[in-house]
Amino acid sequence: MEKLIHIMKKVIKRLLDAFILFWQRKHITQILLLGILVIILLSILWFAFIASQANVQSLKDGLNQSTMIYDKDGDLAGSVATNRTNSVSFSQLPAHVPNAVVAIEDERFYEHNGFDIKGIARAFFNNLFARSITGGGSTVTQQLTKNALLSQEQTYKRKVEELFLAVEIEKAYEKEEIMEMYLNQSYFGSGAWGIGNASKKYFNKDIKDVSISEAATLAGLLQAPSALDPYKNYEAAIKRRDVVLGQMKKLEMISETEFKEAKNEKIALKDGGGSVIDRKYPYYMDAVLDEAINEYGLTQEEILTRGYVIHTQLDQNLQTSLEKVYAKDSLFPRSTGEQRVQSGAVLLDPKTGGVRALVGGRGDYVFRGFNRATHLKAQPGSTMKPLAVYTPALEEGYKYDSMLKDEKESFGNYSPENFSKTYQGEVPMYEAVEKSINLPAVWLLNEIGLSKGISSVNKFGIPLQEEDKNLAIALGGMHKGISPQQLAEAYSAFPNGGVRNESHIITKIVGPTGNVVAENKKKSVKATTKRVAEEMTSMLLNVVETGTGQATKMDEMQIAGKTGSTQLPFNDINGTKDQWFVGYTPTIVGAVWIGYDKTDRNHYLPNSSSATVVPIFRDIMTQASPYIDKADFPVRSVNAQLGQNESKLTEEQLKEQAKKLEEELKKAAEKVEVKLKEEAPKWKDVLEKAKQDAEDIGGKVKEKLGDWIP
Repeated sequence: MEKLIHIMKKVIKRLLDAFILFWQRKHITQILLLGILVIILLSILWFAFIASQANVQSLKDGLNQSTMIYDKDGDLAGSVATNRTNSVSFSQLPAHVPNAVVAIEDERFYEHNGFDIKGIARAFFNNLFARSITGGGSTVTQQLTKNALLSQEQTYKRKVEELFLAVEIEKAYEKEEIMEMYLNQSYFGSGAWGIGNASKKYFNKDIKDVSISEAATLAGLLQAPSALDPYKNYEAAIKRRDVVLGQMKKLEMISETEFKEAKNEKIALKDGGGSVIDRKYPYYMDAVLDEAINEYGLTQEEILTRGYVIHTQLDQNLQTSLEKVYAKDSLFPRSTGEQRVQSGAVLLDPKTGGVRALVGGRGDYVFRGFNRATHLKAQPGSTMKPLAVYTPALEEGYKYDSMLKDEKESFGNYSPENFSKTYQGEVPMYEAVEKSINLPAVWLLNEIGLSKGISSVNKFGIPLQEEDKNLAIALGGMHKGISPQQLAEAYSAFPNGGVRNESHIITKIVGPTGNVVAENKKKSVKATTKRVAEEMTSMLLNVVETGTGQATKMDEMQIAGKTGSTQLPFNDINGTKDQWFVGYTPTIVGAVWIGYDKTDRNHYLPNSSSATVVPIFRDIMTQASPYIDKADFPVRSVNAQLGQNESKLTEEQLKEQAKKLEEELKKAAEKVEVKLKEEAPKWKDVLEKAKQDAEDIGGKVKEKLGDWIP
């Protein structure tokens, strides 16, 4: 065994010696080092190239601009900004303001060319020991670069980009200009953007009037503006102020006497007003911010402070008309108690999926508050029937006049009911759609198979939870629900030949230096076939002509649509929780929801959707009508088709029908004649008996008369 181990050691040693010899002969070490150096050099060149392409010369102008929002036609629609744009110049700042910032944020600011080697090395080893990117080491110029040009991610790649861009900024601007830009775009907490607004927010003073102690307090907030907000954490803010004052004394920016006086000064907070968010079309602008943040990875801070240009699908005429409707309190049900009846609506272009207009609530507006057009999660009620039941049924071969069972029935533990509590035995499909009858929908989904309904709902873009996958989905039974935007997107497939385009608000985002930050990439899904989409439209036209959506019928515009409502959780109260109407023309789709944010026994909708939400939708379409492209559907309503079939009977067809009717009557007469012949003997006996009885009665009458008359 020992001999074997000895032999193995010798073999391993020889292999190792051979490998080392090979490594030395082939100069592997030199090659690896050269490769690493080449990679480093190429990386430097790459980052330098990227930095050189950034138009840093336009940075100052960009930071002084609001984020501008443009509509679908390229016209300015509004802005999303803070009062940060009311900037202060460097010359307005007392010396102790920039000094305080330099002391605590970047003490070698006036010496470096954009980056500080000592700071970078210190931060690198701190991050190495922390085993994560914790930040630190950035100069004021780098912080300006990060806040104005880059994302907020903490990665080494972003750090390198930050460094090279900082060098470019140093080449383009003087130190005073860099400090001015940095202080005007920085966030100081409590909604205050820019140091001028911060001095108003905390001290109700112009920046030129702040003391050394107050300047140190403001400079201290830059590290963590929310955590150190003196309105929320006064002691922490004062502690940080003292650190800043200590650094200023150390760097001989203030004397010992000034240090003591500033440290002993009592900071008196006085709110003179912070940054105000300026916005037009507030709910639409909120939706723009939401999509930029959630879909494209920007932050609210970036949007509010960097002067972006955002191109959207907004139609200002439609948006204005929609807001006019929501300003009419008389259109909406009267509110009860402390809560107001709320609502959300969306208008969407089916050809592109672009959201043309939206309103997310009634009453007081809150910046980036609850937007019922996009954030709402409510059960869609009967508006789900065409998506989950009738579309897949048409795909399976059912027709608009196929007879569906309408009887009270239980499906396992599920026992749905018709809203009217009445049942007809069976109804044609178009009537079940038109009158929004529940049982035929559930019965039909059970017949075609639940899996087909679920698959259809997914293709229409409606998200389902696992617990939603049951027959109740036919009537819109969902645990989370959907928003008006999602419902409008789903129905957009019907006027678009069965193709659903993903709804979106933003088309493109351009950064402050002119670079395209994000751009929408069109996503389309074939929800159903063109044939089925048109057959569904023909039935939904009936809903508006003679069904539950009659109140939205307009002479100047052809509308197809569907009503929906959800039940109250209280069996002893007659009313509804949510009410919906989704309707469309060939060129626009709209969805409206009304209800209470919190339904209880005192806050619910007493009427049906036909009496409340449908008239609201009609007013929306009336106001929007001048701005909607008029077009006719490629199909007619079922009503029109049935009437057309009757009017198209030719003379020959009428003669043929008359001949058939004559033959049927002849056959019926023959049957009657045969029956009479079969029954004749019986009737003869009956008549003979009746005759005899009559004679007997007549004799008795004569006898009586003889007795009475002498």
